[in-house]
Amino acid sequence: MSTLTLNTSDSPAPVPCVDEVVAFARTQIRRAAIDLWPRAGVMLGTHVPSITGYVIHLTVGDRDLYAKYDFLGMSLVSLLRGAGGTWPQVRSAQTTYVQRSDALMVREHAQLQLLAQLNGPRACKPAGLGHGVLFTHPVPGDTLGDLLLRTPERSCALLEETFAELRPLYRARTAEWLGPAGAIGERSIAATFVRKFNGISGQTCIDQLGADRCPLPERIEAVAHLRAVVTRLRHARLAALQPAHEVLLYGDLKPEHVIYPHGPAEQPQFIDPGLSRGRATSDVAKLISRIVLRLLIARPTPSTASQLLDGLDTFVQHRIRLLRAKTAPTW
Repeated sequence: MSTLTLNTSDSPAPVPCVDEVVAFARTQIRRAAIDLWPRAGVMLGTHVPSITGYVIHLTVGDRDLYAKYDFLGMSLVSLLRGAGGTWPQVRSAQTTYVQRSDALMVREHAQLQLLAQLNGPRACKPAGLGHGVLFTHPVPGDTLGDLLLRTPERSCALLEETFAELRPLYRARTAEWLGPAGAIGERSIAATFVRKFNGISGQTCIDQLGADRCPLPERIEAVAHLRAVVTRLRHARLAALQPAHEVLLYGDLKPEHVIYPHGPAEQPQFIDPGLSRGRATSDVAKLISRIVLRLLIARPTPSTASQLLDGLDTFVQHRIRLLRAKTAPTW
């Protein structure tokens, strides 16, 4: 694996490198698995690409599981760029972090337990928690992202089915199910924006957009557009939510977090919750934005892209009509 280091004179201390971060995470996962299941054989498997934490397949006895390890509540990209300090600083802080009651994996484990008690949506089942490692049972199958690209003509129907599963979260007073300490608000759109585009690191992120990936003229134009959008959003003033409008949000709603273990005609299951409180439209915005990003990366045929975008438009227009009907004054 490659080693990431900072080469600027303003940051002489080395950032954590991939090899040492991975080795440390795998050691903690093995340790946690052995402590939780001391009589079962533990075999660590392959890495599963993830932005928010280090995730792997593993076998414990005769069971296949997933293990997720989180560093200081930040993404691996941020960690490897030095947001947590040098590697000795990260390790020292991590020892304290995994013992905290508000550590990210502790909250996610509690959220999976909460979802298991509710009448939908169905989520992956937790298998255990220890040493900052969350173990879950696998949910095999096609993801919503896979199906959207494979059957773009069904995109509107697939999105409607997804939100039908989430409907129990959006009922009145559901926000009371989750206390403020148990929410994962850092995965919200607003929190992600602030984290990615704040301060010097945010400017660096914008400046490096598309570096070594697209022609310079296109990159300059894209960077200019993004900078203008970020500036406008920085000056935006969002209206405060009234408590009566708050519901329970799934939060980290991405097309790869919606899985169909029994085929597209059956109910989906959800993984990686980021439950928080807010307006239900936040889940809609999060999912659509991630679908568009996936579409840009996948670069499907024009026909597939057109059908998928038409389906998104139909879905959004339907949601807007529902929202207007709910907020219309009664005489």
